[in-house]
Amino acid sequence: MENREGSGPLRDGSSSHELPPLFTYITSEGVAGFDTSSSPPGDCTVTQAAFNSSNSTCINAGTPIISIPAAHSHNHAHSISISLPSSPSALDGERLKGVVFSDKTEPKAREVSANHGEGTNASGLPPRKPTKFHSQPMHVGFESVNKFDQNLARKDRLKDNRYNSFKTWSGRLENQLSNLHGKSQEQISDLQDREAEILPAVHRYFDALEGPELETLKASEELVLPEDNKWPFLLRFPISSFGMCLGLSSQAMLWKTLSASPSLSFLRLSPDVNLVLWCAATALIALVAAIYSLKIIFFFEAVRREYYHPVRVNFFFAPWVACLFLAIGVPPRVSDNLHCAWWYVLMAPILCLELKIYGQWMSGGQRRLSKVANPSNHMSIVGNFVGALLGASLGIKEGPLFFFAVGLAHYVVLFVTLYQRLPTNETLPKESHPVFFLFIAVPSVACMSWAKITGTFDLGSRIAYFIAMFLYASLAVRINFFRGFRFSLAWWAYTFPMTGAAIATIRYTAEVSNALTKILSIGLSTISTIAVSGLLISTVLHAFVFDDLFPNDIAIAITYKKPKSRKNKSLLNRTPSPDANDLEACASKDDAWIQR
Repeated sequence: MENREGSGPLRDGSSSHELPPLFTYITSEGVAGFDTSSSPPGDCTVTQAAFNSSNSTCINAGTPIISIPAAHSHNHAHSISISLPSSPSALDGERLKGVVFSDKTEPKAREVSANHGEGTNASGLPPRKPTKFHSQPMHVGFESVNKFDQNLARKDRLKDNRYNSFKTWSGRLENQLSNLHGKSQEQISDLQDREAEILPAVHRYFDALEGPELETLKASEELVLPEDNKWPFLLRFPISSFGMCLGLSSQAMLWKTLSASPSLSFLRLSPDVNLVLWCAATALIALVAAIYSLKIIFFFEAVRREYYHPVRVNFFFAPWVACLFLAIGVPPRVSDNLHCAWWYVLMAPILCLELKIYGQWMSGGQRRLSKVANPSNHMSIVGNFVGALLGASLGIKEGPLFFFAVGLAHYVVLFVTLYQRLPTNETLPKESHPVFFLFIAVPSVACMSWAKITGTFDLGSRIAYFIAMFLYASLAVRINFFRGFRFSLAWWAYTFPMTGAAIATIRYTAEVSNALTKILSIGLSTISTIAVSGLLISTVLHAFVFDDLFPNDIAIAITYKKPKSRKNKSLLNRTPSPDANDLEACASKDDAWIQR
């Protein structure tokens, strides 16, 4: 059979027919390495699809190739394959060669120059050394990008905008100046309105929280701060931390009384214990006050929420009462007689707080006493009697009597309110908790202050002392009160009532000295010391071993209003569906039929 026109010998000397154009196109697209083939200079690497005859043109394989197979008719589009360099700089000054495949035997070579003014050498090849272009992974670049993203994420954690609503107004103002650029006045006013509504009313604390200190979030509530992240330390540092100062400073006062009491001189207690405790209490008060001062500076909105909290507000008296305990229990080595100015300095903030809080109790509204009464209110009363005790010890006459009268009037009202528990009050939880020991604090300190004012442990002092002892005994016989405790920093505030009862008993023993009063004095002092020591060990363990001494303070992060989604969801869960009622009716009928 004769060969068709255009047929020629192959490389091995045999002859073959010319491939159809369709096979030429498929072969040219299917050759491995067709787009990125390379060879040394001067070497001609010819693909089978490009050269089907001996009259083929040698093209440098190192240059990018444009292959354009031609169609048999005008309806067949050209297919172009282009190999591009890995970078734009490699394309500068480089000449691109293309081969247009047609249905003829000879391919038509066509040059496509990137720079039209560039020439070629005598052999028709580009003068530069051929380069093999392959895209390479950018390992170093990706690592640098990852590090950059990690740095950004770290900065975002440090500058978390979710805590801006609790920051001081200067910090929020700086954030507004940087974030509100270009915003309309309506958006700015809306943001200011939202910030003005972040402080919940007092009834929201009772609706959203539960527990003796109103610090446990109810299941149907949400927080304005992230629950799964650990908040900044200052936001987790509560005002109830001053309870540690109350417990330790009252111990310094107790050991000074024990070492100086003539009726207990047979114990031969060294006054050095009082000195060590006083120094430790002074250092603790300075440390806690410094940390809370930073909270006031950087997170003042969180401090405002604690002030409006119906339980936390009473702990604002704690730092001043602790300082009064330190002034009364000052060791003789430090100072024999304090200056009277210390009394005025310490009682001034207590007077200001009382004018504000007692006025709210009396004027009514959401913060009336019948609404917010709880055992922690005793801390706002006890400061009057401790101040009266210090003032009488310094020789002041009218001032201590004034505070004693104010404290006595409000204590009677508070005692009656807490004792009868009006229907408008929130019920105290049934769980065991030492919160009830605060009932002992006021009468035990009041008996000592009145004895100091009158100069003798007379009938009025003894009445107050006996009331304190009866309340102490009524709590001690209830064993269930000492079960199921969950440690909290607020427990420290419940130690100074027991210490006050022990000091009052020592003072009573000086008037009525017998074996029973001496045993009672030693027993109550021992119980108080053991309680403080146990709390101290627990605090150290939770701070350095369990690392949960300062958890997220959810009591200050409740929402302004109750979430609607949770409320609707709870209503849906409570409302039975018609299908469920039908199923229950059918089940009851089946049971009745089986019984028959």
